Amino acid sequence: MSFDTGSLTNWIAAARPKTLPAAIAPVLVGTAEASRSGLIEAWPVFICMAFALFVQIATNLANDYFDFKRGADTEDRLGPERLVASGKIAPETMFRVAISLFVLAFVVGLSMVAYRGSEMLIVGVLAIVFGYAYTGGPYPLAYHGLGDVFVIGFFGLVATMGTYYVIVGELSWNTYLLGLPLGLLANNILVVNNYRDKETDEVAGKRTLVVRFGRGFARSQYTWQLIGAYFSLSVYVGLTQSLWACLALLTIPMGTKLIVDLRETEGAALNGLLARSAKLLLVFSALLALGIALSG
Repeated sequence: MSFDTGSLTNWIAAARPKTLPAAIAPVLVGTAEASRSGLIEAWPVFICMAFALFVQIATNLANDYFDFKRGADTEDRLGPERLVASGKIAPETMFRVAISLFVLAFVVGLSMVAYRGSEMLIVGVLAIVFGYAYTGGPYPLAYHGLGDVFVIGFFGLVATMGTYYVIVGELSWNTYLLGLPLGLLANNILVVNNYRDKETDEVAGKRTLVVRFGRGFARSQYTWQLIGAYFSLSVYVGLTQSLWACLALLTIPMGTKLIVDLRETEGAALNGLLARSAKLLLVFSALLALGIALSG
């Protein structure tokens, strides 16, 4: 496998940088919540961030490979170019690199086990298994309308609560209230992706929620997930009296504009809305993490 300038560009594209806020956000917020206890060390934060990014990127690469194998990526696709389908990366190479990154995530995850306990082994293995099973395996989650459950569960609740647990050594309902909005906002990225790909997914037998229930359902899902995110944050603020966390509410105008634009946007233009949904997650999590740190 050659890593000249052109091929490196292809691998960066295959990693889908615009989706990476879904991995970064819960680690930021979980770390900020842990900082209120005064128990912050750099090493566990680094472990959690590296693990989340490796799983996210490996899942993206596996998705590129398995969607090609299952016929979901065709010339009619409106989304960003897929590297296997375009012939820029060989299928076998993409698969090997994806598996290698899952293995690397496992090795990094062993550091979490050494730092915090054997229970982290179960969490880490499940995250990797479900990342692979998102589009791979005998029952791919994304092809049966379960991709949303994986995103909300792992990139919201598990990643946020897991980060806090690795640092502090205990669980907290507060981190549940913080992880839920991150999962909901991360899933809105997926909603836009599936909204855009409805027709090609339907042909390929990829039964996402928008394929099952239509675009009207997806628009309502996007809206209610935004409302749920801000409601969960409000409950957190009410319970903890961490008023600085209200900084994240400054993103409400961004979210409102996205709701309106989703109703008015079609085709390839949805790629921009997907990127803006990822930006909303990143800004929301950054302001939330800052607010929690200031409250501490």
